[in-house]
Amino acid sequence: MNIILFEKLNKNNTLPLKDERAWHLKKILHLGVGDKFSCGIVNGVKGEATITEFGVTSISFDFEALDNNSKELFPITLLISQVRPICMKRILREAVCLGVEKIVITGADLTEKSYAKANFYISGEYKKVLFDGAMQAAQTGISEVVFMDSLDESIKLFGNNYNKIMLDNVLKSEKLSAWVPDNSKNKTVITIGPERGYTDRERNLLLDSGFTPKTIGSRVLRSETASCVALGLSLGALNML
Repeated sequence: MNIILFEKLNKNNTLPLKDERAWHLKKILHLGVGDKFSCGIVNGVKGEATITEFGVTSISFDFEALDNNSKELFPITLLISQVRPICMKRILREAVCLGVEKIVITGADLTEKSYAKANFYISGEYKKVLFDGAMQAAQTGISEVVFMDSLDESIKLFGNNYNKIMLDNVLKSEKLSAWVPDNSKNKTVITIGPERGYTDRERNLLLDSGFTPKTIGSRVLRSETASCVALGLSLGALNML
């Protein structure tokens, strides 16, 4: 944890020792009374905390807000088809860490339908993964996550103000590394298919909706690897990394 995040913070705060954040401060960082650590409010200000007391059941600390810009995210959306929850966990964490503004998780023609009903989503575990990504990045901004049933519905979210990229290794296309963004558009969306790829129907649907196919090479990558590479190349082309 490069920053400790909270839903809200006051000038004076108390954190139960049973909370894993308190465990991290005590057992990993070995902090004591008078020590400071970086903390912030989710999608809010970032600042500095000073530990004032180590009690039997809780830690007390003061908070001073210092930076209101750490909540800012990049105007890029990852449109990702459902994959196995263990893979989605990695995708979400890294996307938040990279500063993605929005993540749209959608069904697809070849997606395993049970993935959308996994305990990972029902229990809310995915929200903790989002926290982890932001804390790794030492920022307070957390990507908005939207769930959609189908690609057909998902693409309706993206208007003409978006650079639209379809990552695909079937259609003949140029490398994403050579992509030059249209600077007249203020947002970008990158879409990545499920583990078994897009169907021809979905490819045509995306093409008809203004998505441009791009490739990141001839190798078949895991969804989580492709997501990181695609986001990194796109953010670089947008001069945001």
